[in-house]
Amino acid sequence: MQETSSAKYILQQYLAATGGLGALNSINSMYAVGQVKMRGSEMKEGDDSVVSVKTKGKQGHEVGGFVLWQMNPDLWYLELVVSGFKVSAGSDGKLAWNQSSSQPSHANKGPPRPLRRFFQGLDPRCIANLFLEGVCVGEKTIKNDDCFVLRLETAPNILKAQSTAQTEISRHTMWGYFSQRTGLLIQFEDTKLVRMKPMKGKNNKESSSVFWETTMISSIEDYRYEDGINIAHSGNTSAMLYRYGEAHNHKRRIEETWKIEEIGFNISGLSMDCFLPPSELKRDNNVADT
Repeated sequence: MQETSSAKYILQQYLAATGGLGALNSINSMYAVGQVKMRGSEMKEGDDSVVSVKTKGKQGHEVGGFVLWQMNPDLWYLELVVSGFKVSAGSDGKLAWNQSSSQPSHANKGPPRPLRRFFQGLDPRCIANLFLEGVCVGEKTIKNDDCFVLRLETAPNILKAQSTAQTEISRHTMWGYFSQRTGLLIQFEDTKLVRMKPMKGKNNKESSSVFWETTMISSIEDYRYEDGINIAHSGNTSAMLYRYGEAHNHKRRIEETWKIEEIGFNISGLSMDCFLPPSELKRDNNVADT
């Protein structure tokens, strides 16, 4: 009971620090334009070392930009272009999807998922709603800033809904680090464990289970006021991807740095049509519903 009330108090302080509910509730839509730098490593087997992939950008970074449109936490559309490689993703409130210039469109199972990674600081209401069911698990110092730590475990029914015929999401945990001095979110962590279900091979024998574990740590910085809302304008994310099972262990690291160059609220002319999924996914979804 004490943990729950502590979480609510922390979120109240956070909403106040980002501009207050009055200012936040006056927003019905937003867009953001910015730049991103990314650096990855090869998927390496065995030890803990990570070998960097050779890239075209300066100092080993791939450079690109992004544009984001959002009407509420479940209505959003993102385009990201890095070194000529394009990724787009979105959610129409019922179906979340993603596609890239090298892969076909793909729908995500389960309830729509809010934006994460380098957009945590853009929608304070989304963060507050995300951690509403979280608990305060203590305090931690991040970059000389004493923080309250909120932890959220994804409910089993949501994990089941997001799993597929080939995958089982075993665990998904998120942590938010809120500054005791300013009330603002300054770090976000996300860990997900997915089990690949065994496949039958030769002699009708099932293969061993393979697990993928993804851990992302995002630092959120440079808060500045835009139309009365205290918005984070830069940050960085370090993601580590582990694959283990079948006597083979692999890991890969991806690092990205982002910066907001332009942001606006209450966009005229923005409608549901701006968040529709690709036509082939709409067709597949309609067939599944009939």
